[in-house]
Amino acid sequence: LCCCEYVDRRGERNHLAACCCDCEDLDEGCERWLTCKSLPPGALERIADTVADRLRIPWFAGAVKINVSLVPPLVLLPVFLHVAALHFLLGLVILTSLPVVVLWYYYLTHRRKERTLFFLSLGLFSLGYMYYVFLQEVVPQGHVGYSQVVTLTCGLILMLAALSRAKKDPGYLPIPASNEKSSHRGLPNKSVRGSSNGLHGVTMSGAAIGRAVNGEAKGYSRMSAEEPEGVKKDWCAKCQLVRPARAGHCRLCGRCVRRLDHHCVWINSCVGEQNHQAFILALSFFMLTSVYGITLTLHTVCRGRTPFVALFYCPGAYSDYSSALSFTCVWYCAIVTAGMGYILLIQLLNISYNVTEREARLALRDNTGRRLLGGLVIDTGQYNRGFLCNWGHFLSLGSSPPQRSAEDIV
Repeated sequence: LCCCEYVDRRGERNHLAACCCDCEDLDEGCERWLTCKSLPPGALERIADTVADRLRIPWFAGAVKINVSLVPPLVLLPVFLHVAALHFLLGLVILTSLPVVVLWYYYLTHRRKERTLFFLSLGLFSLGYMYYVFLQEVVPQGHVGYSQVVTLTCGLILMLAALSRAKKDPGYLPIPASNEKSSHRGLPNKSVRGSSNGLHGVTMSGAAIGRAVNGEAKGYSRMSAEEPEGVKKDWCAKCQLVRPARAGHCRLCGRCVRRLDHHCVWINSCVGEQNHQAFILALSFFMLTSVYGITLTLHTVCRGRTPFVALFYCPGAYSDYSSALSFTCVWYCAIVTAGMGYILLIQLLNISYNVTEREARLALRDNTGRRLLGGLVIDTGQYNRGFLCNWGHFLSLGSSPPQRSAEDIV
């Protein structure tokens, strides 16, 4: 393949020059639109699939496909921020509508159980673009020192390093090699042992396991037994394995994760036993870096006022376009920081009570938890051992590799 050729979704050789050719669904859609006729069912989905397959860029070994969800943040964010900097009312409308659009897209993808790179690309591009505006518009005004730029840069690098660590394996449970091995382990009157943390196994009925293995059971068959300390283990019918305590199945990733907290759309991955600490570190570094950058920018744009007052009252912010763009970016950062700060607060409260987001949702569904601190945290009481013990348990997550039983090795 040359740099402009690729193999399309039908397995046929294609070229970027023919990206607008032979699209019958698009031709039919345009013809129906011109004649005021309704589109047939599934036409928009087929057109979207075709566009997503042909959206590629030239590369050495052939054209590389671009994820469609990466494009909107790269294109729309700079345009919206520059338009918002033209006038105060435009800024008010755009900065109010942006969170609404993002939340709408989140609920849309969450309802469809779809994975998307939109939020990760939006977060990373927002960081890069805000840093670019800071260096291009704020630093040249001469009110920010070299040491302050270095401090802000170091905070950004540390946040990206923690984010890179959080993107790694959250603690996926190993999937059995084949369903046959799972069915052999699930013979009647056999003991099935946990595969992740060395806890004692549970005895499961062969008929129930057979139903799960053969795909007759939907969801998760809660084949669990009481441990000496009240710890339960479950059988996951989708992954064909016994989950250890506090593990859960992520429907977006299609895997079971040890001590599953939640699936975070901002990192496009699960938060579990192996990356929860890095996730908290990334949020903490982001908060510190963002607040520091906002403070430096407001001290430059609105001289003589405290950052909190300047955020709401800065008469000279729209005197020139450079100050208006910096002030608009400050408000955009403030909105994002407020949202991330809320997420960090909930995470810190959950850690203090030793409860995960998944356990909190299940407790609310089953009415087995207590709402504390105005409903910010749900205390299940199952793993809560006090503030210091809970934080000690969290800081020791992932410190030792999980023990694997002989059956898993075989």
